Parts: sequence; structure tokens; C-alpha cells
Amino acid sequence: MDNFDLVVIGAGPGGYPAAIRAAQLGAKVAVVEKEQIGGTCLNWGCIPTKTLIAASGLYAEVAHAAKFGIKPGKTAIDFPALMQHKKNVVSQLQSGVKQLLKANGVTVLQGAASFQGRNVIKVLSPDRTAEIGAAKTIIATGSTSIIPGFLPKSDKVLDSRGFLDLQTLPATLTVLGGGYIGCELACMAAQLGTKVTIVELLEDILLLVDTDIRREVRRNMEESLGITILTGKPLTDIKIAGKNVHGKAGDKIVDGEVLLASVGRRPVTDGLALENAGIKTDPKGFITVDEHGRTSVATVYAVGDVTGRIQLAHAATAQGIVAAENACTRGLGKFESLVPAVIFTSPEAAYVGVSEQDAKQKGMSVAVGKFPFRSLGRALAAGQTEGFAKWIADASSGRLLGAAVVGAHATDLIAEAALAIRNELTVDDVGGTIHAHPTFSELWMEAAHAVHGTAIHAAPVRKKG
Repeated sequence: MDNFDLVVIGAGPGGYPAAIRAAQLGAKVAVVEKEQIGGTCLNWGCIPTKTLIAASGLYAEVAHAAKFGIKPGKTAIDFPALMQHKKNVVSQLQSGVKQLLKANGVTVLQGAASFQGRNVIKVLSPDRTAEIGAAKTIIATGSTSIIPGFLPKSDKVLDSRGFLDLQTLPATLTVLGGGYIGCELACMAAQLGTKVTIVELLEDILLLVDTDIRREVRRNMEESLGITILTGKPLTDIKIAGKNVHGKAGDKIVDGEVLLASVGRRPVTDGLALENAGIKTDPKGFITVDEHGRTSVATVYAVGDVTGRIQLAHAATAQGIVAAENACTRGLGKFESLVPAVIFTSPEAAYVGVSEQDAKQKGMSVAVGKFPFRSLGRALAAGQTEGFAKWIADASSGRLLGAAVVGAHATDLIAEAALAIRNELTVDDVGGTIHAHPTFSELWMEAAHAVHGTAIHAAPVRKKG
């Protein structure tokens, strides 16, 4: 039986960085993966989704090129070619991860892992079964889509993974669930010409973001992309009839060639035999960990979606690195608490730190500064004037507590805000930092000035009285 200092179960965005970091620290490391290196994010989530979104965004830009004096010929979508491009991107990145694991001396075992005990793991593959010894283990098996039991079983009812494998884009699409995954795919499909309807049981889509942010996204989805958004009602009477999936949301009839279920995710722990190692889970099946990544078993750690914490690839990566360092040293590093969230809708949205609505609910004394894209020279030149950026700052000290942005390049812009908040900068620190002109990043400087009502490129705030 081969013995390893650390065995990582799952080679997704939490697992493979953990394996590489442990190897950098001198550990003998194995990573066990039952499907594809790179996990859901690289193969069936973040990367393929954003590849398609990039294409749909470019297609939408070409359609509106006339405002720049550009008169393109007739444009059309070759969807099979687009899907091949997506496949090529995924393949290139997957190959890169494999090379990195090999270069760092990590042993890659293809197969399904299960605990035989705290320090013994069985790896079951199609051609053989083996047992390996693990002084320490990191579980990074991620999560998978929930398909509600009330939905009919049909090739017309898909989760996000199934949707991303389509070779023909449906003419009509129903999206069940108004979270970020459902909204991203809805925007992508709508930009490529699909008639999309979103049905969300709750009172609005994207409820994790501030009202003004989601209002801006929803307005564009409805008015510019023609997406029908039905909120506050469940989807009922669902059945397959002919070529469509039929249903009702309140008194509205909903029809689509495909129904995309995007209502949440569950942990991937099937077959791990956690009970053999004494690893505890919560009532929803997520593995319970502390702020250091430790499970109820001293030699076993868990990171990423499988823990039920923030379900974002970059959060999993950060956690994986911390857990690897804790497992291979005597350190007790903590998981990073400040995690930016990015949403690739049209327009994009992103946020980090304390939200405005959370600050109000907690009774915090905060000051808010907002600045619109339409007042930026760069945004006007690029024809991308929708949206705004805002800071949430402590009212007395000016320390930055949170930020949000909706508009062009929001998913890139949020990095500056995260860096500023993590390093406890103030409104004056950002406002006093020269930002190059003309750039989109000037939003943050102007929004910082707006906290005090001194933004140069905004109308002065009227004084009361």
C-alpha cells in the first residue's frame, strides 16, 4: 500500500491548488479524482459558462456596432462551432492543470475515493481497486445541481451541466430559479436570440445583492434583452407536451423548448463513506468544518462547496491553500472572510464586504457614495454607460466596509475594492489616489469623493434647509 503525507479527494478549484501547495511544502501528495481534472468549475461551470458569455456579449456588441459608425454584414451564430471553442478552452486549461500537478510531483489517481478508516482510502477505478495510506486528507469534492423531484424526467429538463452540453440552442427557454447561475445563462441565451422566461419563487432575482444593484440588472434583462421575469410565484403544472415543457406561474402560461433547473446545489459526498472515518455533516449533508478547515476528525480537512460555506471557485482555492498549509505545518491559518462575488449577467455585477442592506439591518452607522458610469469619459467613449459603483464606509472613521458595482467590467473592477477593504483603507485613501484617465477604474475614486459629496464629475449635493 502506498502511503502519502496528504491525500486530496477532488481535483477541482479547491483540490488541485491544495495538492500543489502541499507539494511545495515538501509533502508527498496524491490527488484522487473520479471525473475530470479541474472539477465542475473548469469543465462544466465557471470556464465554459464564461466562454459562452464572452461570445454572446461579442455578438451583442456587433449587433449595436452601427452607433460607432461600423456597418458589419449579416452576422449569425454557428452554435456547434461556439461549443467546440468552449471545448478547446476547457481542454487547454485542463491540460495546464495536469502539467502543474506533474511538475510539482503530485501523484494523480483516477477513480472514486472512499474512507476505509481515518487514514486509509480506497480508490475504485474501472480497471482496479487500490488502498492508499493518508497521514492527512483534504476533502474537496464540491457540489452538484439539485433537480427538484417535482420536475418531469426528460432530456428537455436540464441542470446547468446538461445545458452547457447542448449542441443546438433552443428557440425558447424557461429558467427555474433566479440566482446567479440561472441569470447568467439566461442572459447568455437571450443575447444569442433565445426567448427566455425566468420563474423565481422569491420576490426578486439575485436576492443576495443590494436592491439598487439587482434593479439595474433586472431592468436591462427585461428591457434590453427581452427576458420575461416572473417572481413571487412557483412554477406549477409542469409537463412535457410535444416539443415543449409547459408550466404555470400564477396566471401566466410558461412554455419553453428546454427547462433549465437552477434552484440550488447539494454537496458531493456520495460514496465517500464518511462514517468510516467519523466525519460529521450538517442536516443538509455538508461537511462541518471550523475556520481552519478542520473537520470533526483531526487528520481530515474539507474545503470549498462541500462544506456549505461560500460556494465560489476562488473561495475554494483560497481555502484549499490554507488547509494544505495547516495540514503540512503546525500553523493554524484561518479561511479568508472577505470574498468578492462576481455575477456575469448583462450588465455584470459584483460586490464585496458589507452590503448596504446588511449595514442597515444591523443598525450600523455608514455613509454611502455612488457614482454612475454615464459620467465617465471612458464609459461614454465605449458606449457602456449603464450602471454605477458604490462604497459603503463607516460614517465616523471613513473606513471602507463594503463595495458594489454594476456595469461594464464590474467583475474585474471589484478587485480594487476588495484590496482596499482588506487593507482597511479609508474613503480618503482611495479618493486621494490618482486613477488614470480615461479609465473605468476612475469610478472608485469618484465614488469615494461622493461619500463626502465632493465628486468632481457629479452635480453638487443640494444642502437641506
